[in-house]
Amino acid sequence: MALWVCRAGRIGEYETKFIEDNAVYCTWHELDWDMLKFDDREQFKEEVRKTYPDKSEGGINNTTGQLWAFSHSMKTNDLIATPSKIKSVIHFGEITSDYKYNEANGIYSHARSVKWLKEIPRSSFDKDLLFSFGGATTIFSITRKKPYAEELVRKMLGISVLPTSKTSEEFPVDIDDLPEDVDIEETALQEISDRLIAKFKGHGLAKVIAAILEAKGYTTFVSPPGPDNGVDILASQGSLGFDPPRICVQVKSGDSPLERTTLDQLIGAMSNHKADYGMLVSWGGFKSTIQKEEASQFFKVRLWTHREIVREFLHHYENLPEDIREVIPLKRIWIIDKREL
Repeated sequence: MALWVCRAGRIGEYETKFIEDNAVYCTWHELDWDMLKFDDREQFKEEVRKTYPDKSEGGINNTTGQLWAFSHSMKTNDLIATPSKIKSVIHFGEITSDYKYNEANGIYSHARSVKWLKEIPRSSFDKDLLFSFGGATTIFSITRKKPYAEELVRKMLGISVLPTSKTSEEFPVDIDDLPEDVDIEETALQEISDRLIAKFKGHGLAKVIAAILEAKGYTTFVSPPGPDNGVDILASQGSLGFDPPRICVQVKSGDSPLERTTLDQLIGAMSNHKADYGMLVSWGGFKSTIQKEEASQFFKVRLWTHREIVREFLHHYENLPEDIREVIPLKRIWIIDKREL
């Protein structure tokens, strides 16, 4: 048995899909072939090279390893972890099917069924194991580098430790030993994201969104805490806020994805305020009932999840109010992007 990590997109864009579908997906673009048609790893690697001709040899080896793991190495009953980008938890589940390929499903063509068991706060793990979950690749085995991890996670999930599982006593670990393949960018973004929602939960998030809009050139009005009748922020252009476009903004800081009723409330508020457009901001993302409406509402409503919030926060950071920057002090650094080597 093993403990695997499968990320839901670089910025967590597939996380809700993973959880709602009780599945994990290998969401590589241009991967339009059944990976089980190759039992020989060298032949498999050659097909990867044909699929991604611009990758370096190191990139081909890396991609081959991840794709082979998803299609051939993972087994039913193995544990799988998907670190959340929405909240400070890691989703854990049990793989319940072999690899399945369905070309008609587009980016979701490569799948494994999962029985999601529990989400465990990141704070429950020591530094060493937490950094392991932040490895630089999308699909990898925690067991390979931290054989004690499966035993620990199974105990945390309240399920039996299998006889084949290695014990932590057999694999002592130095918690100051930082894995070489840690994704520093992802680790930093997760820390920023966690601090942002921790410090600006509830009405505070509306304050941050208003500050971002003001940095974009809007004049804003933020509703006071309490019932807001579907509107947290009113925004418009011009120094006095009299110029179009006029925007109604609803902000939700909860962890759970929003249902369709919240979108309907915003559309009603737009009509009441004679607004041109609307923004629905949800830290916890949106359920499929809202996502299905995204195209039909494209010219009227924009949807922001935590991904857009963090991206816009970083993009406009230097122009945000000092009191926000004091709570989340950031420093820009340059590092080598090893993914491009």
